[in-house]
Amino acid sequence: MGMSITTKRGDAGKTDLLFGGRVGKAHPQLQAVGEADELNAVLGLVRQQVQRGDLRDIAARAQQDLVALMGMLSAGPEHAVRYAEQGFKVLGPESVARITGEAAALEAEFPQGFQGWSVPGDRGGPGAAWLELARAVCRRAERAVAALPEENLQAHPQVLPWFNRLSDLLWLAARAEEKHLDGGAA
Repeated sequence: MGMSITTKRGDAGKTDLLFGGRVGKAHPQLQAVGEADELNAVLGLVRQQVQRGDLRDIAARAQQDLVALMGMLSAGPEHAVRYAEQGFKVLGPESVARITGEAAALEAEFPQGFQGWSVPGDRGGPGAAWLELARAVCRRAERAVAALPEENLQAHPQVLPWFNRLSDLLWLAARAEEKHLDGGAA
């Protein structure tokens, strides 16, 4: 039998970090991990609701990145090298480049550009609304990471650009889902 999920170690409001050490559950490092975890859950709902298969794939790739990102943040800046050396996936420049490319491909579907504000749920089905929620949660996670001490940001320089680009990508994905449900009309 494997390790029990119910360890009771967190009952007093503290939790273990990846390579040792304990912090309070309200610690900024845990706050950032929790926001990323919530984004991962919302992206799971996106995958269940969007109609376009390419948007499901985008969400799935972002979820894989988030698993790496949560591990990196859970290890802390003092263990960044150890984390990578032990073979854990690290969020690198290629992940930011991939998201940038995915956003450019979606934006190319709208040669006329965009005007005005989008109102979540105003057009399209539940998939577009879930994408908008994912975008908002992504921005909150980005703010939580931006609030971490400078050494966290220096140890993981791709994390903030990744969140920033993903937010843009999710906004574009919501527009693409709406367009798809409108029968291709923008």
